[in-house]
Amino acid sequence: MPEIWRLATPFWLTGGGLSILFDTYFLWTYSSALEKDSPRFNRPGDFFTYIFFLEVFILLTAGGIFRYPVFLSALVLGLAYTYSQDNKGKKARFFIVTFNVIWLPWAMLLLTLVMGGPRAAMIQGTGLLAAHLYDFLTRLYPTFGGGRNYIFTPEFVKRWFGGDRPSVNVKGYGTAFVPAATAQRSSTRGTSTGIGGFSGTWGTRGQGRRLGGD
Repeated sequence: MPEIWRLATPFWLTGGGLSILFDTYFLWTYSSALEKDSPRFNRPGDFFTYIFFLEVFILLTAGGIFRYPVFLSALVLGLAYTYSQDNKGKKARFFIVTFNVIWLPWAMLLLTLVMGGPRAAMIQGTGLLAAHLYDFLTRLYPTFGGGRNYIFTPEFVKRWFGGDRPSVNVKGYGTAFVPAATAQRSSTRGTSTGIGGFSGTWGTRGQGRRLGGD
């Protein structure tokens, strides 16, 4: 029987020493901030799709190329990179140093280079590459290059996270009511019929006549 769980368990492991404390703290800090406040993850299942994309890329690079079995630090760096892109212009505190948040992932990578060496930094850097590729494919290329976004959340994943039920979406920048996806589709189907593609009662009217005519 194939041990498919081994594709996920490397993301639950971290290095020795204090890595288990720092990686766990950073994982909670940046993942919760992105899930709650990031405008790019405002639909059910979007954050899951983002994490899945990062993990697949890290598996192929850190696992397939570098043959390294521990991926949590790479995933944390990817989260930190996306967090920094969503909060440009703000300040971040990294241990005792405060700087522009855009430099946060690079400070984390530099610390790994100093403490763990070039190989550890390259393995962790795969998470940064994964997050940048996701940002390029979902935001930069469609927005500035006129391309299409091929990274989308499948319908069955949306249903897993309640996309077929109405919900209240609470973000740091406001609160929005999110209608059920299935209800939207059924409503659209029910009102899009009629003459000339008009919806509602206007689409079912008969032939019009000019005022003052015979």
